[in-house]
Amino acid sequence: MNPHYNQNYTEEDIRKILKTIKNCIRNNNYTIAMNENRQENIDFINEYNVRSEKAKNILLQLSTKDFCHTLKNTKIGYEHEVLYVFVPQARLFMADGKGSTVDIYIKINVIDTASGSRAIVISFHKRNKPIDYLFR
Repeated sequence: MNPHYNQNYTEEDIRKILKTIKNCIRNNNYTIAMNENRQENIDFINEYNVRSEKAKNILLQLSTKDFCHTLKNTKIGYEHEVLYVFVPQARLFMADGKGSTVDIYIKINVIDTASGSRAIVISFHKRNKPIDYLFR
């Protein structure tokens, strides 16, 4: 079975979801998962000293060109949710001051709540697997 959920997206579809995601981020209606299951996010943020303002800027600069695919949420009770995968590149600096361009694997879930949409950034770490961009 193909883990990629639906690949029949147009750039306009992704532009629309990015608009929703960016509105959530601008309004601070988002979180980057930092729980015990997300050690990779924590390690990445610490290794590259990605403070909240930098993370926010990276998320706000996502474009349709960074889009790879969607995944179906496999968590019990959340199977109806769609997870959007983007892999932008950003110039980041380690604690020692060494800078490099890094592929960042970003997986986002958009949840509709009574008070509006909320973006949950499930993955925010260095790309650790091969990816294909849909619009490149």
